[in-house]
Amino acid sequence: MTAPIVTLEIGSTITKANAFRRGGGGLVHTGQGFAPTSVADGDVGIGVDQAVAVMKQRCDVGLPGSEVFVNSSAAGGLRMSVHGLTQGMTGRAAREAALGAGAIVVDTTVGAIDSYDIDDLRQAKVNIILLAGGVDYGEKEIVVANARMLAQADLGVPVVYAGNVAARRRVMDAFAGTGAEVFYVDNVFPDVDVLQIEPVRTLIHEVFNQHIIKAPGMARLGELSQFEILPTPGAVLLATELFADAVGDAVVVDVGGATTDVHSVTNGSPEWTKRSIDPEPRAKRTVEGDLGVYVNARHTAQLLDAPDTDQRMQFLRAIPVQEREIEVTRWLTGEAVETGVRRHAGTVSDLFTPTGTTKVVRGKDLTAVRWVVGTGGALTRVAGGAEILSRICLGAGSSLLPPPEATILIDRDYRFSALGTVAQAYPAEVTQTFADWVGSHKED
Repeated sequence: MTAPIVTLEIGSTITKANAFRRGGGGLVHTGQGFAPTSVADGDVGIGVDQAVAVMKQRCDVGLPGSEVFVNSSAAGGLRMSVHGLTQGMTGRAAREAALGAGAIVVDTTVGAIDSYDIDDLRQAKVNIILLAGGVDYGEKEIVVANARMLAQADLGVPVVYAGNVAARRRVMDAFAGTGAEVFYVDNVFPDVDVLQIEPVRTLIHEVFNQHIIKAPGMARLGELSQFEILPTPGAVLLATELFADAVGDAVVVDVGGATTDVHSVTNGSPEWTKRSIDPEPRAKRTVEGDLGVYVNARHTAQLLDAPDTDQRMQFLRAIPVQEREIEVTRWLTGEAVETGVRRHAGTVSDLFTPTGTTKVVRGKDLTAVRWVVGTGGALTRVAGGAEILSRICLGAGSSLLPPPEATILIDRDYRFSALGTVAQAYPAEVTQTFADWVGSHKED
């Protein structure tokens, strides 16, 4: 008998524990437990112990004797700033890399950095700086000048350089003697129309792992596992990639208490891809830090502009139980999904040329998506999630949304982030698990 597999997820609002066993080439979900996240109590381990106790009661699996995996966003996520040369190229490429790795991009600059930008960085309280700029062996002066500005600012946070390889030595020299922790990886935009974001994603994961243990009690959880603590959004994106490998192009929407994350894995349709102005990664994540159903509920509600907002918000709860509480969460979830997916999707616009007008695409084409999956507490624990997701399956219009014929799935057992975390060690088993899940859905 192999050891059970247990995943622990410490979210901004809720902590989850999941138990799995191996079987049939995949992973069988055997039990689950939930508890409020206990950052405010000074130790995230309190919520973990409570969630594990509930799980053990349901399936007789605990932490001793189990293979443990951990993902978290309890430290508020990794706050990152991104600095590129142009908005359409290196700035956007660096942003894609940061978001795909689970970071929250709180500040972005394009072109030369000045003293006002440095002031903004101090106020943003970033945990890591991503500096990029120029294709390989192209423009060097601006990115080197930006490195000098950042070095002189002495912000006391790690710096990752992912720009023009020809400027790398000059950038490293700019930080010499400052005591700053500086890393370099391959250029995120090494050539025109070429995105190379995986090296940056890998490094950001490593920095996240160092940062997340600063959440009170997280160090103890890190000692329970031989694997890295993954950022929860990064785990969901990895799961989405394996899901798409198993069954086809997909969009996964994760509505949480603080943010709404949209993950897509698709190359788009031939019709619209050939009209794309800028390259897009096959696997993309966007995080909407202003769209949440608890921590950021007020901002989400403002987008709805309803006359009875104040009355409704009296029934806001982290874990809704009563019908009025559930109604408010469902109301907020609908707005978070529609706004978040539209921000993630590409747009179609007219470009006027000497030979006439042509339609061009900016952003991610979702029209080839076959599966739309809802995960996260709001979409999986509140009735009506499938209906909410169906509202964004409209196909090509001014936005390139998933098609009406896309199949909607609800991750009822809230396993996407858990399986993405387990995929560090068992990618084949996770892929098979997704194939089995879709197969059982078709049989229904």
